[in-house]
Amino acid sequence: MNDYSAQNKRAWEYNAYDFWVKQCGPPEERARKDLADPRGMLKRYAAYFDAYPGVKVANICGSCGKKAVPLAILGADVTVFDISEDNRRYALETAAAAGVPLGYEVCDILEIDTEAYGNCFDVVLMEGGVLHYFQDLDAFMGILYALLKTGGRMICSDFHPFTKIADILQFGQPSMSYFSTEVFEGEMAHARFYEERVRARMPKCRYRKYTVSEIINAVIGAGFTLRRFDEHPAWTDSRLPGEFTLTADK
Repeated sequence: MNDYSAQNKRAWEYNAYDFWVKQCGPPEERARKDLADPRGMLKRYAAYFDAYPGVKVANICGSCGKKAVPLAILGADVTVFDISEDNRRYALETAAAAGVPLGYEVCDILEIDTEAYGNCFDVVLMEGGVLHYFQDLDAFMGILYALLKTGGRMICSDFHPFTKIADILQFGQPSMSYFSTEVFEGEMAHARFYEERVRARMPKCRYRKYTVSEIINAVIGAGFTLRRFDEHPAWTDSRLPGEFTLTADK
């Protein structure tokens, strides 16, 4: 595991299980919500799936299973790949409470065993802000391409590159030139939910933010066929772009 991945792992294992319990409820409570309306819990991502039963999904940086568990309830065969043991614990306890199987591999995404998982999945899904944790976007996209079966689909939803030049989503991160290639330290997205004395002690992550062209060219360079690039309004101001969803096929 490289230095920045190790630093990000420390950050994402800092009190993460307790945070999810406070934010989403105990696993049993979260499971009841997922079971009551799994498509609703998928939110906009439901529109990007053609089917669920039997579909093999790799949920990259799938965190506490907030999308993985609803997908499993709908019949998908889901494996989460994430760097945090605390995230794994919450996700597996939620899946168990919902009565569905869930695979979960704790690892550096760039070190996924492609001998074991290569050409294995129908869908690779990532959402909620993933790309900025990786300093080599070409290598990252290459791993995703390797995981998919021929004809498989990548669904990549992330923060809009426009957020580089303004803190549109109010994460407290620095603004910079749109074309900056700077790697910088910053708080985890959920640090803002803690009081200041706790927030000051929380480990930092290392980030690298990308432009639209860098993202699209990394997708194409990995061998994908780009299908859609949808932009979504920011939850803080609907006049501004806050997120995007990109789909591409192998």
